[in-house]
Amino acid sequence: MDTLLTIFILLGLLLFSTFRVLREYERGVVFLLGRFWKVKGPGIVIVFPGIQKMVKVSLRTVVMDVPPQDIITKDNVTVKVNAVIYFRVVDSQKAIIEVEDFLYATSQLAQTTLRSILGQSTLDDLLSNREEINAHLQKVIDEQTEPWGVKVANVEVKNVDLPQEMQRALAKQAEAERERRAKVINAQGEFEAAQKTCDAADLIGSHPPALQLRFFQTLLDLSNNEGNHTYIPIPLELFDSFKNKRE
Repeated sequence: MDTLLTIFILLGLLLFSTFRVLREYERGVVFLLGRFWKVKGPGIVIVFPGIQKMVKVSLRTVVMDVPPQDIITKDNVTVKVNAVIYFRVVDSQKAIIEVEDFLYATSQLAQTTLRSILGQSTLDDLLSNREEINAHLQKVIDEQTEPWGVKVANVEVKNVDLPQEMQRALAKQAEAERERRAKVINAQGEFEAAQKTCDAADLIGSHPPALQLRFFQTLLDLSNNEGNHTYIPIPLELFDSFKNKRE
């Protein structure tokens, strides 16, 4: 009786281990006597213990942080850069057979590629052309992970940490640039104001009635000011006679 009960328990455990359930985002790479057989899933999968072995693979996008890397840029500036990489498995068979650990391999590849690509860029490119650098990193890493069945969707450079002396130098440069722009705008405003004044003088000078109207307007503005001052208008033509006598 005890022997029969033991046999039933062993058969139950064997039957229970034969059936596996794979979620919608999972695939099972099945090996038969050590050789690749097929990729199964999702749903219920039958795996015969002893002669078959199944390795689960997730097809969801993996978000992985690339640890900070010390990089010497093309213009000999030492910076510390970290990034984030988005990738997923598109071929479960290759991800298990072609590489031992695709997660670790992708992480190491991202670190070495980050140092290599950013080392070919100048500091200004690293700070201003971030989108182009991200696209280049994504393309290079994706080409190298393709034989592993891994698709790199995106690579983003997160932080660029500069040395303290470089931060001070960039702050001084930015301040000098702001002062230069302010002076240029101020000079441009003075030039435009002077140009408008000259245009107005030429226009009034070519029309004597306009000059008289402007003269009366000036007198009106002066009369509105508080005080006991008296203003006596003198025609400018009176000075022409004195001018002629001196000549």
